[in-house]
Amino acid sequence: MLLLLVLLLSSTDDGQAQRVPGLKKSGVCVCELNSTMWSFPDAKFEDVLQQVETCEGSLNKLLEQVMISSQRLPQIQVEFTNLEARVDQYQYLHNQGLYTALSLRSMVLELGELEADIGIVHKQLNNVHTQKLSKEVDKLYKDVKKMQTSDIVNMKTVKEKLRYLKNNVESCKSIPKDFRGQTRYCHKGLMTNISDPVTTKVSPHSKSYPFGSWGKQSQMDSVEQKNSYWVQPLLSGNIHGNTLRVYQTYEDFMASTNHKEYTFASSYSESKTLEGPSAVLYGEALYYHCYRSADVCRYDLKTNTVQRATLPGSGVGFNNKFPYCYYDCSSHSDVDLEADETGLWAIYATLGNHGNLVVSRLIWDDEAQTLNVTQTWETRLFKKAVSNAFMVCGVMYATRYVDEYREEVYYAFDTATGKEDNSLALPLQKVSKRVASLSYNPTDRQIYMYNDAYLLAYQAFF
Repeated sequence: MLLLLVLLLSSTDDGQAQRVPGLKKSGVCVCELNSTMWSFPDAKFEDVLQQVETCEGSLNKLLEQVMISSQRLPQIQVEFTNLEARVDQYQYLHNQGLYTALSLRSMVLELGELEADIGIVHKQLNNVHTQKLSKEVDKLYKDVKKMQTSDIVNMKTVKEKLRYLKNNVESCKSIPKDFRGQTRYCHKGLMTNISDPVTTKVSPHSKSYPFGSWGKQSQMDSVEQKNSYWVQPLLSGNIHGNTLRVYQTYEDFMASTNHKEYTFASSYSESKTLEGPSAVLYGEALYYHCYRSADVCRYDLKTNTVQRATLPGSGVGFNNKFPYCYYDCSSHSDVDLEADETGLWAIYATLGNHGNLVVSRLIWDDEAQTLNVTQTWETRLFKKAVSNAFMVCGVMYATRYVDEYREEVYYAFDTATGKEDNSLALPLQKVSKRVASLSYNPTDRQIYMYNDAYLLAYQAFF
């Protein structure tokens, strides 16, 4: 047999002829031919067909989106034109000072939505028209934001100027003769130093009551209570109290003997109940924060009666809204009653003053038997950034927490001038971390601290 090579001109995948071996048998060329190379590539066909259908579907969807965007574009153009006209109106109102911040904020939100809408259309069409519209909206958005920023800055400036003027008006009112600068008792200049504790004693009510206030009677010309000392503990939940203990001499106080107990409310939830760890015995009366209210109460030790006065300001903080704080807050210390050479004071915070400290001067009218608020100053010191505060000669001093055994007097606000000083650094020692109350007494120029049931007194120097 002869081996024959037969060339079959057949088409392969690459379009070339294929060489097929064969044998000559009985005068006939016999060969084996693999016919699979001519089989139809149905798998590849189905794959290509699927791709074509997918592309066709995507194209139809894209055409549909483009059509919708093309229809939406004129509507956006109209909205933009209307909004642009409104901005012109607001610009006029802005220049005249007549528009409200709420209206401008509403327009900023609306413009933001329009900007997002145009961004979607521009991404789909991306033609000269959408490019121009996008630039115009971007410019308009920046102009409105600039107006809003300018308004905020101007508003803050105006509010600060208003606060300054209000404080000056208060300081320039008809001032009583015993006010700062006109009294023989007041000092020149700020406090310069504070001594180590000169008195240290555990509360006569025991260490079970870590919150309250204490001190020496504070009225300069008091006769009957001239040398008396007092303690007012918070007996209910470290928040409320209804009793006052008075010692007629310092010796009785140190020995915890010969005291007199006063009850000024029948329960811990009565309207006359004391709330928070700050009270002051001034002459023949105890002044304190009234239960769950924006009121100051005056309890008369002689007549056993209570008079009230409401503190001025928008949204006076009470019921633990603006307590003194540091790493932890002194519960319900919203309203702080103080006394100094010039009289009685209330230190608190209001929503209207953004939670910053407010100082109000109180006067008891003996003839009319009424308690009145005569003057009010607003400071820029946030009350929750302060651990405590007290008054000396019409100057409010504020303290901050340093560590478990130290506080620091770091801020002063002078009601006579409206000036603030936050550069002070007067150390104040303590025996425990929690300071419930802090007050200055003008009769002996000492500072009294109720410190986790420890009663401490310090000498102030000027």
